[in-house]
Amino acid sequence: MTELIYYVLLSVVLVAIGIYGLVVKRNAVRMLFALEIIANAANLNLIAFSRNLSNAQGQVFALFSIAIAAAEVAVGLGIIIIAYRLYKEIDVEEFKSMRG
Repeated sequence: MTELIYYVLLSVVLVAIGIYGLVVKRNAVRMLFALEIIANAANLNLIAFSRNLSNAQGQVFALFSIAIAAAEVAVGLGIIIIAYRLYKEIDVEEFKSMRG
């Protein structure tokens, strides 16, 4: 049981780092990485509780979550590349001018 607490504490630290990255950083790529850190914290919790309960459902769900996150990153990077080609920078504050 104490082993599970270490995983949960590590997950809390990862979520805190991810939220810090979302709030402070204004670069779109860094914000995308911060979102991935938060998703990895959720996956860590899924796998830790799955292992503790001797149930494979959490591990399977984590694998699907990783696959969806990979697709999300591919689409996000595509959008960031298009925005960089149009505006020559990837500052999130500049993306507000994209509203039609």
